[in-house]
Amino acid sequence: MLLDVRTYRCKPGTLASHLNLYEKHGKAPQFRCLGEPLCYLKGETGNPNEYMHIWVYESAGDREAKRAVLWADEEWLAYTRMSAELGALESQSNKLMTPVSFCPLVAKP
Repeated sequence: MLLDVRTYRCKPGTLASHLNLYEKHGKAPQFRCLGEPLCYLKGETGNPNEYMHIWVYESAGDREAKRAVLWADEEWLAYTRMSAELGALESQSNKLMTPVSFCPLVAKP
């Protein structure tokens, strides 16, 4: 199992408009291509301009294949153009992580 932990920072005052744009135009193609994420979160404390989502893949190959499908999807590409035009995103960080043996996500034999 491979977890893709993605953290984004929006310019102050733009988080709500960015998430609204994603919900209307980006969510459907991304969920269709990648499956549903483990979670999609915004900060309750800390930086109020950050949000995070975590995607679960079987392996690095599974991630690579699904993301290739996503980046070939016209609806997703249209969303990314709209997002760029909005100009809300300031930064992004990604971490690929694997769960430890006692993580509840790990299948029990």
